[in-house]
Amino acid sequence: MSDEADIARLLYRYARAVDTKDWDLYRSVFTDDAVIDYSSAGIPPGSRDEIAELFSSAFTAIPWSMHYITNIEADISGDTAEVRAMFYNPIQLPGMAEQSSCGGYYFHQLVRTADGWRSRHLREDNVWFINRPGAD
Repeated sequence: MSDEADIARLLYRYARAVDTKDWDLYRSVFTDDAVIDYSSAGIPPGSRDEIAELFSSAFTAIPWSMHYITNIEADISGDTAEVRAMFYNPIQLPGMAEQSSCGGYYFHQLVRTADGWRSRHLREDNVWFINRPGAD
């Protein structure tokens, strides 16, 4: 497979991991020392394991989510890649009668490992959010 296809598969695996609440699969997307930054969505940056633990508790209250990742652009240089991808995420949040949704960009710094491409840094840029809890 080409690097671009392998990178797309990694991002799709990320989406599947979050939506199925499979936190071991989620961890497999990242290097052991990865830093993950969801601060645009109000979640402080943390290590792969800190974020996986946070999500494993927080997502128990979320009935469902469905991430779509598109428009993947990868600037590959040897064994590293800078990746930008769009996301769209309809989600049913606890206590909300209506479906919520958000969208934006994922920025990954990837590295090729013996197990394939892995993200060593993810920054989410949450551009918009419809039916955000607590918003008027």
